[in-house]
Amino acid sequence: MGVGPWGVGLDGVLAWVPVAGTVYSVGAAALLMREAVQNGASRGTLLRMAGYLGLDSVASGVPIVGWAVDTLFTGHAFAARALQKDIEKRHGKPLDASPAKLDLGIVTGR
Repeated sequence: MGVGPWGVGLDGVLAWVPVAGTVYSVGAAALLMREAVQNGASRGTLLRMAGYLGLDSVASGVPIVGWAVDTLFTGHAFAARALQKDIEKRHGKPLDASPAKLDLGIVTGR
């Protein structure tokens, strides 16, 4: 959902719904980590992703202040970009001149 230059994803909206935000955040994090492991991401990338996703998931469990942090901190998108960069580093960029764009709509709701 976009408002001007800013956007709020599904994670940010669900953060304000007790339990639902945490369940979604942890589930999306598990999917991203599974993809990273299946694609052979480096240990550094896995640790970076775990940090982003852990902060995002822990924040969603704290009422009010944590929900606000979860709304503004796009940890899932950061983790997905880290995985994308890792894949490009190992396999190269796509053959066309435009940079690879990862569709983060499923994770971020944008």
